[in-house]
Amino acid sequence: MTQSATSQPSRIVIIGASLGGASAAIALRDQGYQGEITVIGEEGQPPYERPPLSKAVLIGERDEPDWVGEEATYADKGISLKLGTTATRIDRSRKVVVASRTEHPYDKLLLATGSGSRRVDLPGADLEGLLTLRTLEESLALRERFTEGARIVIVGGGWIGCEATAAARQHGANVTMIEPRSQPLLGVCGEQIGATFADLHRDHGVDLRLNLGVTGFAGDGAVSSVHVKGHASVPADTVLVAVGAAPNIALADVAGLKLADGGIAVDATLRSSDPDIYAVGDIAAHDHPKYSRRVRVEHWANAKDQGAHVAQNLLGAEEPYLLRPFFFSDQYDLGCEYRGLADPTKDRLVVRGDLKSREFTAFWLRDGAVAAAMNVNQWDDGDTLQELVDTGRQVSDKELVSL
Repeated sequence: MTQSATSQPSRIVIIGASLGGASAAIALRDQGYQGEITVIGEEGQPPYERPPLSKAVLIGERDEPDWVGEEATYADKGISLKLGTTATRIDRSRKVVVASRTEHPYDKLLLATGSGSRRVDLPGADLEGLLTLRTLEESLALRERFTEGARIVIVGGGWIGCEATAAARQHGANVTMIEPRSQPLLGVCGEQIGATFADLHRDHGVDLRLNLGVTGFAGDGAVSSVHVKGHASVPADTVLVAVGAAPNIALADVAGLKLADGGIAVDATLRSSDPDIYAVGDIAAHDHPKYSRRVRVEHWANAKDQGAHVAQNLLGAEEPYLLRPFFFSDQYDLGCEYRGLADPTKDRLVVRGDLKSREFTAFWLRDGAVAAAMNVNQWDDGDTLQELVDTGRQVSDKELVSL
């Protein structure tokens, strides 16, 4: 660790009782920091990991997510958790965060505010029964509606939409997924792999409607149907709006921090345009040394790893964050892991294994190197795939298919 000559801060404030924020707070203590740590979070729950919300919790295998540390961890480590509290202003000139009419002075500030669910500005969007999936409370509320024979419409075929669709079908609900593009997961996986996921959902009884746009919702107080452009309305008891995430950057914007790529512009060390303010997770538009451009990643591992990494930099180090993106998904009997960062519209796809049996690994190649790899129901080559993505070494198609 390369420490600067400046003394350690005496007060660190973290806005966001999130995976990234909590990971940073715990890492600060684990690195020996003895100053004040205050974590401000809007939710009433202690910090937790969100992947189970669209997987195990929604399926009903468990009622709680993975907590970031035990409940007593924060008190034991002298971390002040301000839950159910909204930060309303950052006064950079005075180095103060205002939250619930209380001022919290800081020497260093970490923004880990994450994202909220994107809303749709359509007729009927305020009807009862239109839900989003971002919090534990929302996951449990959605699960109550995933009952045998219930008419569920999923608007959006991204990762959350696909995982929620799988959970609803596992509860015996009748599910229609509406996606405006040609395949689910098109932006991440491209046409061919996206079609594999489309077939997966069709094989499990999902009414999958692609290349269609939703124009509004109808019902008397509660939603009863979804309007689709150029087609008959789709009956619905519940609608999950899963059209992406909106980074929570309003505080940073009003405070005058530099923004980029939909997030807060941070350098390789995760430091913002204010040298005393850092950002991690969904909101961090990171000047990534391995990509020579800004990268903003909305996944669990990124928030967790950036939070743990930034602790040393809050204490004076200037260590760049170098890890590549990673995420995983579970849908029915399909599990997959994705490493790296591909552009399926430009990168060349090579597949090892059998798409029809859904046991394969997909590689996206750029300039002869693996930009990203996704293993589907194949679990023996994680380290090898990570090495290919991390090193960016030249590799032949023959080597990939014979791994």
